[in-house]
Amino acid sequence: MRDLLAGKVVVLTGVTGFIGEQILWKMLTELPDTTPALLVRRKGSTPARDRVVALLKKKIFSELREAAGGAEALLDARIRVIEGDLPNVPDLPADLDVVLHCAGDVSFDPPIDQAFRTNTIGTRALMEKMLAAVTGPDGERTRIPHYVHISTAYTAGRRRGAIREAAHEHDVDPQAETERGLAMLELIEAQSRTAEQLTRLRKEAEREHRQAGYLTTAADTERRRREWVQRKLVEAGTERARSLGWTDVYTFTKALGEKVVAEVGKDIRVSIVRPAIVESSWKHPYPGWIEGFKMAEPLILAYGKGQLPEFPASPDSVVDIVPCDFVVNAIVAVCATEPEVGQPVYYHSSSGARNPLNFRDLYSHVREYFLQHPFEGGPRGAARLPEWDFPGAASVERLLFTSERAASVAHRAISLAPRSKRIRTLAQGLDRTTKELTFLRRYLSLYNEYGQSELHFVDDNTLALHRSLHPDDVEAFAFDSAAYDWRTYLQDVHCPSITEPVRRMDSVRRRRGQRPRTYKELGGEPDGARVLAAFDLDGTVMASNVVETYLWARLPELGPLARAREVGDVARRLPMWLRAERRDRGTFLRSVYRRYAGADLAQLEQFVDTTMASWILERVSPDAVRRLREHRAAGHTTVLITGAIRPLTRPLEPLFDVVVASDLATDDSGRCTGFLTGPPMVGESRAAWLRHYAALNDIDLSRSHAYADSHVDLPMLSVVGNPVVVSPDVALMRAANAQQWSIVEWRASAQLPRWSLPRRR
Repeated sequence: MRDLLAGKVVVLTGVTGFIGEQILWKMLTELPDTTPALLVRRKGSTPARDRVVALLKKKIFSELREAAGGAEALLDARIRVIEGDLPNVPDLPADLDVVLHCAGDVSFDPPIDQAFRTNTIGTRALMEKMLAAVTGPDGERTRIPHYVHISTAYTAGRRRGAIREAAHEHDVDPQAETERGLAMLELIEAQSRTAEQLTRLRKEAEREHRQAGYLTTAADTERRRREWVQRKLVEAGTERARSLGWTDVYTFTKALGEKVVAEVGKDIRVSIVRPAIVESSWKHPYPGWIEGFKMAEPLILAYGKGQLPEFPASPDSVVDIVPCDFVVNAIVAVCATEPEVGQPVYYHSSSGARNPLNFRDLYSHVREYFLQHPFEGGPRGAARLPEWDFPGAASVERLLFTSERAASVAHRAISLAPRSKRIRTLAQGLDRTTKELTFLRRYLSLYNEYGQSELHFVDDNTLALHRSLHPDDVEAFAFDSAAYDWRTYLQDVHCPSITEPVRRMDSVRRRRGQRPRTYKELGGEPDGARVLAAFDLDGTVMASNVVETYLWARLPELGPLARAREVGDVARRLPMWLRAERRDRGTFLRSVYRRYAGADLAQLEQFVDTTMASWILERVSPDAVRRLREHRAAGHTTVLITGAIRPLTRPLEPLFDVVVASDLATDDSGRCTGFLTGPPMVGESRAAWLRHYAALNDIDLSRSHAYADSHVDLPMLSVVGNPVVVSPDVALMRAANAQQWSIVEWRASAQLPRWSLPRRR
């Protein structure tokens, strides 16, 4: 092999991918006289060369790097870097001998336009640049290159039986399908912007985010529109592929890519390698080497965590797994061949022909591994491993559908339940279940047909190539898929390799416990007044709400009969107020504050100062007070920002540098009119106030803190660098989990029951 490829320049795409990375390692390790020229795209502001240097700093290249004196020295000595991308391919070197195309969209469900750009347009562009590189000014070829194309065995589509190492017979026109596939982007984008579609998406966003404000709702509407476009592009690709006989748009566009290769490469040497399911290495660079999660890993890990109750596979169907190093060795060996010009040669890199593994055996090996090496569980111990009966795809679909319906009903129930720690716990459990169901739906949809495949990949060409290896090459370049047994590979090599990083991360999480992510320790030296800490009042600093505080202020001055009437009238209006709060918290607050009409503002303030102050302070959370004092000690500006009326905040003024509250409007005699002097400070107005205050006072919001309990406070929390969610409602809890914000439980003072009233002195 070393002699056959000596002096050759091999242009390699996809080097930052799983297979491409090991191909580069193999060339640098075993082919000292071969020059890899890497086509690598710039990523943001990072040039291609820097990306290759970062690649060479990985563990796989450690010995090569040390021998060369560093990553950059290794690059300079052995590698050429060509900065470019697919399909925008730059000029390729004129002295190229082999073009090895490993790049490609390997997701099974990419958007249809993306799949065509990568797998057909990109392939054509690369080959045309290759031909241009070896064509002189007179139009004559200076050399005949060897183009090696890495495809997939599943380009066979929904066929059954033996699949030969040959071109697949079909009459689909790659150019026409590519043009129409790209046109789907414009069509679906236009559909997403129709009034009907935008109305539906906006109403969905409003149901979830109406309280937080119009801008939050608008941002979520646009997010939903973009996600809808992506989802429809994926659906379009899947359905078009299946309508023509392929399982998904990935295998469909890879099959069309093969047809492009045969068309463009009719006057050169062409080889097409079709790997099956590529997993971790058997031997090189070390047993179990793998980069990222491939096809089987998510399913194996989910099973080990008890999250995969069944799988819609036929127990006797072959799951055609092949170790990565066998694929890489076969590809390098193909690069060393010289096929006839205009006669493409196909190779299947697979295991099913001579070392078959069916789904029942795969399940048995994986189950045995996790029984012996379970994931460490939480308080309840290791996860219970499901026992698969392989009931068939229809039964699994019914089970999944029923579970999804039950979860949907539970979500609606929780959304209507009153806030409590128990409801939050139930919601967290339901969210985990929903995440698992979403995972199952996605992967069962993707792999359903693969799990029932009846394909048999013939590998005669590949076996013959393996048998032609020079004896000196067998140790380094062998790729006979009959050389290993599945129990050893799965239980001693593959499963330990893919579970090790998961176990390590789980261990780190357990050591850290539930350490907050945005709840910062404030000990040490003060860090200056350029930082503020904003606190919501009701539900955050103290356990209260505006209806309760109104009754606390109103009822003590009434006799028993008048109290009963007042409580009854408030209870009668409560459902209307709750509906108003779900629509707009500002409207809700205005409705409640109308009941202050006729109250003497000065007397209300005196009553708060003389009677309610100690009673209010008794209800302030000790955890909130402790945190406020920490912020003060750190030199931070403390801000109370609330929709409550200002008289009720008077006892709290010593704790804060700034108090932003609702002011009751009064007439000439000092009596409340039932209106406010301005809009209540809720939702997005809090975020706007913080931005304005920060600009006027040179406050760094990226270093600042905010504490709140309600989804309506999402804009305020989003504007600071250290948002903390306090005993939240379910909607805010979910937003905090999605954005990795800290969630803390601040206990309320328990010295007075909530139904007790202050007594007038």
